[in-house]
Amino acid sequence: MNRTLKLAAPLVGLALALSACGGSTETATPTTSATQDSAQGISTQFNDADQAFIKDMSPHHSGALAMAELAPTRAGNADVKAIAAQISAAQEPEIERMKAMAEAWKVDMAGGGGHSMGSTGGGMSMGGDDAAALTPLNGATFDKEFLTRMIAHHTSAIMMSETELADGENPQGKELAEQIIAAQKTEITKMTALLTQV
Repeated sequence: MNRTLKLAAPLVGLALALSACGGSTETATPTTSATQDSAQGISTQFNDADQAFIKDMSPHHSGALAMAELAPTRAGNADVKAIAAQISAAQEPEIERMKAMAEAWKVDMAGGGGHSMGSTGGGMSMGGDDAAALTPLNGATFDKEFLTRMIAHHTSAIMMSETELADGENPQGKELAEQIIAAQKTEITKMTALLTQV
């Protein structure tokens, strides 16, 4: 009897050890890519509309930033400088968010997504021409031209965002579109009022 117990003891110990090893495998750490996707909080489900949205909106935002960067040294009105700073503060993190989406979706951001709407009604206006037109201006002349062009620029961004809400399927893309619409409608209201004062 004693001999049987002595033989059984190592077997029980081995079984317990194997059981412990098995338990640790079930709680293995997630893969790096899964962790990154979770950290970014971006769904990898997207369609052509989502892709077109970030590929068009990112350079469109960059154009607005180029215009806004001129205001501190060229605007004559303090409120115009303030709205330009507000636009930069809102759109810089939105550009970073779109870069993160492109990375999560493995989308090349080079080239536009194919939208044809623009800030002046014909073709996509990314803001580069607007910034070039604003560069030689100063004071009240700059203020009027900046507000006029930025209102048109915001209007096209809202149209692009509405297309994303209608046709996109990525939840973060739609969330960003809603954020852009809300922020830029508020800014359009402020800029429209400012136009009567400068």
